Amino acid sequence: MRPWAACGVVKAYTTRVGEGPLPTELHGELAERLRESGQEYGASTGRPRRCGWYDAVVARYAARINGLDALALTKLDVLDGLEELRISVGYRSGGRTITDFPADLHTLGPCEPVYESLSGWAEPTRGAQSFDDLPGAARRYIDRLEEVSGVPIAIVSTGSDREETIIRSASLAEEWIGGPRRSAAR
Repeated sequence: MRPWAACGVVKAYTTRVGEGPLPTELHGELAERLRESGQEYGASTGRPRRCGWYDAVVARYAARINGLDALALTKLDVLDGLEELRISVGYRSGGRTITDFPADLHTLGPCEPVYESLSGWAEPTRGAQSFDDLPGAARRYIDRLEEVSGVPIAIVSTGSDREETIIRSASLAEEWIGGPRRSAAR
């Protein structure tokens, strides 16, 4: 392992507070379900966060500019019970598909997401003690997020309690904490 390593934190879906482009933004019943289930309200203002599908374009950009070696994926449990999940793997702009994050808001604003669809899962992820305890569709979703983000997911959160944190075996996170553990709470 390098003398230093960087871990980024991403949610299993995308959120934003305030104005500005959010290509994967959802509206209506599904947006409200994610907002309520994920308690997506500003900490100081209480203002509702805007919710959308996972945006791999943003995740790849963040990983590249921050030199990330691993990701901690939070709020996987918020997606429990959804029949279908989507991941934005690119944007459509001016008749072309782009896979790199645009350099300016004028380009990003009119972008439409290019989605991949995956099956959701009915079983709860809460209480899972290891990656193998997660429903198969949840494991496939995480595997795909790793592929499209370009960074391994070393930590998976399936709830707000410290004990609902999975440290993936053979991951950088396991190296950081000095051996196999089910939770980062200790």
